[in-house]
Amino acid sequence: MKRVALHNLGCKVNSYEFDVMQQMLRESGYKIVPFDEEADVYIINTCTVTNIADRKSRQMIHRAKKRNPDAVIVAAGCYVQTAGEAIRQEEAIDIAIGNNRKKDIVSILEEYWNVDRSRMDERKGGDQAVLEVTDIAGAREYEEMQLTRTAEHTRACIKIQDGCNQFCSYCIIPYARGRVRSRGEEDVLREVRGIVKAGYREVVLTGIHISSYGIDRGKPELLQLLCKLHDMEGLERIRLGSLEPRIVTEEFARQISAMPKICPHFHLSLQSGCDSVLVRMNRHYTAGEYFQTTELLRKYYRDPAITTDVIVGFPGETEEEFRVTEEFVRKVNFYEMHIFKYSKRKGTKAAAMSAQITEAQKSRRSAILAQAEGEMSRAFRAGYLNREVEVLFEEKKEIDGALYWVGHTPQYIKAAKATKGSENLSNRLTEGRMTAFLRDDIMLLK
Repeated sequence: MKRVALHNLGCKVNSYEFDVMQQMLRESGYKIVPFDEEADVYIINTCTVTNIADRKSRQMIHRAKKRNPDAVIVAAGCYVQTAGEAIRQEEAIDIAIGNNRKKDIVSILEEYWNVDRSRMDERKGGDQAVLEVTDIAGAREYEEMQLTRTAEHTRACIKIQDGCNQFCSYCIIPYARGRVRSRGEEDVLREVRGIVKAGYREVVLTGIHISSYGIDRGKPELLQLLCKLHDMEGLERIRLGSLEPRIVTEEFARQISAMPKICPHFHLSLQSGCDSVLVRMNRHYTAGEYFQTTELLRKYYRDPAITTDVIVGFPGETEEEFRVTEEFVRKVNFYEMHIFKYSKRKGTKAAAMSAQITEAQKSRRSAILAQAEGEMSRAFRAGYLNREVEVLFEEKKEIDGALYWVGHTPQYIKAAKATKGSENLSNRLTEGRMTAFLRDDIMLLK
């Protein structure tokens, strides 16, 4: 039995594909072992969203080769898809798999074992890697993968689409993932039914651009899919992945607010709160339109959790433009923000723009927004003090010497309940009152 170690980098889409690859390998007779153990095969599911992600991908590839020089090293995913011929010349890599070949991981490995045994035994470096990368720009059909179980026991990510047609000027992802390809509705429903049957209470709908679900078939279909999932017996919670702000119309907000299984937790990608920067980014909304979206959600939900992504140090971003963004994020009053320093990506329009911002300026601006995020996040949680909430418990943890069951509310607020003995709240929905802060990011439930 061959031993396989896998390591995942990147987003929820990568995590979903990672779980499916691991599942396929296990079902095909491979033994899955931790990445820090010796294995016959190491698979690194790479990311390329930033230069840091590229570097981490390369580091994990070389770490695996150093751990066992005789092992087969497989690099898969976005970094592989965009690195071009350079990936073939990488001496530490034996097999390189693009994004639309992950579903073939088992057959690719088996072919390597059977056909390339002499290459595998004799490869000393400098020999080219086996390249399983196809032109993803021309892909028009969703590459079907099916998940039956994940490492988590309460929540499962379900991928409903791939690709993006937006081509924001800073983003390499359309080149790594291709154009929008929506998964068949019945395939999604079948997978969720299986996940629910396996005991999962919550699903997270994920994709590269889930707001585009269905447009490659002629019309948006996300609402239609949500209605069918909401009617599914046994499914308790539906959490949405990142949404395009423009999808949240009055009708959209009204309809989803009538589906109580949909969590009032909305991740609306912002990137900048300054209109001039948004134009250079090729984002298709203004700050004012974005704000109207958040007001619509607050019209239909009491204290929804609104989270976002913000990029600091985009080419040409002046101090005044940054201050506009800082003021805007405080005006929206986000629950959480993911703050990224602009990363120059070869092949994107932004990479050729003048007035690139220094790393020192990016770090300073990032720190300013991080402080704002911390203040807003604590204030949002404080708003739930002495309120009745529902928590889906996930794991037992020791905190400050005491045992607690820890989980999340529909708003994705982390909550903990003190426990004694053998009490088992795993995967249970429990109601209680938030009484205090246990830690800055964890509230106490009684």
